Amino acid sequence: MRLRPFVCLITLLLIPLGITRADDDGFVSLFDGKTLENWDGNPKFWKVEEGTITGQTTSDNPTKGNTFLVYRGGEFADFELQFEYKIIGGNSGVQYRSFEPDQDNQKWVVGGYQGDFEAGDTYSGILYGERFRGILANRGQKTELNRIDGEFKVKVVGSVGKSAEIQSKINNEDWNHYSITADGFHFVHKINGIVTAECIDNDTAERRESGIIALQLHAGPPMKVQFRNIRIKNLGESSDHTEATGKKRVVFVAGKPSHGYGSHEHYAGCRLLANALRESMPDYQVEVIQNGWPENGIKAFEGADSVVVYCDGGGRHLLNPHVDEFNEVMNQGVGLVCIHYAVETPEGKTGNAFLDWIGGYFEANWSVNPHWVAEFNAFPDHPTTKGVKPFKINDEWYFHMRFRDQMKDVTPILSAHPPEETMRREDGPHSGNPTVRKAVANGEIQHVAWAAERDGGGRGFGFTGGHFHWNWADENFRKVVLNAIVWASHGDVPENGVTTENPTQEQLEENQDEPKPATAK
Repeated sequence: MRLRPFVCLITLLLIPLGITRADDDGFVSLFDGKTLENWDGNPKFWKVEEGTITGQTTSDNPTKGNTFLVYRGGEFADFELQFEYKIIGGNSGVQYRSFEPDQDNQKWVVGGYQGDFEAGDTYSGILYGERFRGILANRGQKTELNRIDGEFKVKVVGSVGKSAEIQSKINNEDWNHYSITADGFHFVHKINGIVTAECIDNDTAERRESGIIALQLHAGPPMKVQFRNIRIKNLGESSDHTEATGKKRVVFVAGKPSHGYGSHEHYAGCRLLANALRESMPDYQVEVIQNGWPENGIKAFEGADSVVVYCDGGGRHLLNPHVDEFNEVMNQGVGLVCIHYAVETPEGKTGNAFLDWIGGYFEANWSVNPHWVAEFNAFPDHPTTKGVKPFKINDEWYFHMRFRDQMKDVTPILSAHPPEETMRREDGPHSGNPTVRKAVANGEIQHVAWAAERDGGGRGFGFTGGHFHWNWADENFRKVVLNAIVWASHGDVPENGVTTENPTQEQLEENQDEPKPATAK
């Protein structure tokens, strides 16, 4: 099921004008090799020469500012763009998802994302934002773009290789092959088949869903740049991305910092799960929103197949102030997965919404949140349990949840018998009450993860583990949640489940909200 009513149709355009033909691999050509048909630029600098688009400045014919050759055959959103380039002197690049800013008496000025390259040895392959936030990913970097308290931030989250080694694969003053993939807000640049930069743009205030393509001729010393074999393949050819490409879109919403290093690591946990999902299920488009409710509201969930929420709960739950608008998303059949504290919300309006959305929730003075070692030895026949083997692990496993009456359309997924010591605390909103004490004393099994079907076809999943960030290193712990995300997206869970390599300690320590304490091992 897809979120349709909010989709802006201009963001995913159909085959643009001026494309000459489709190749067997789905690519179409933007340049006929003979003319500048559908291309618009200053004729003082741009021409077709020996089957190439050629831009050139000289000492007698300089450009006062960066000037661009703009493709006028249409705009593009999700795509793979390929071209070959040769550059002698100077700097150039290809703009994508770009825009033409308001400029008095100026033409051929462009801003937006740019796949950069140059005659030097530093910038080829980077992601640059022309008139658009500056360098977004240097060569060799994997970055995330965020806006925190209104301030734009570039965060380096990994590496795709050493800059010097990448440069050694680039041909100087000769032809190179460049590819740019823009899939949702995930961008990957490659030169000669080598990944040069990768970026996830979570900056909902400025990121761009679609725009023009343009070729750059840089101001400065004389230079010459040539392009040929410019081809593009749309990754989405209708307003429904899944129906067009088979891809699923998953939006993670990570709450604000909470418990300190190693616990309630909402963002680090979302990033780890998102990366695992992307690597194991390459047809899934994954996005992580940091620090709570997205700045652009439910627009952030356009085209989503499922939403994963990992945040503080109770009265601080990020969905509490937005129940009515988020219910519009849920009514479109979008899946919802809530992790750990995100399953708790106040009873009443929000609690009733959670009963509908995911089939159950943590209700204060009814449910409890002790730390204990839960042992899982048997699983129901359900897609979310594929490939999951018996395991036991210490976590803050909530139990005695408030479920729908008669467990209607709710399937327990992880169930265990809490030991008596889980009731050692005095009664309180989260620690105990007569009803739960009686249930534990009677040896009643407790459900700590569950799957739910909704009227209208939507799916929900609640997972009460996730207090300790380090538990994501456990294959079965992690697999249950990854399986659930695929299932909630109406995807096909692989026969052995969503199988990923266990993260290293270094990977577990990435993206945490606070620096590693000196006392931490």
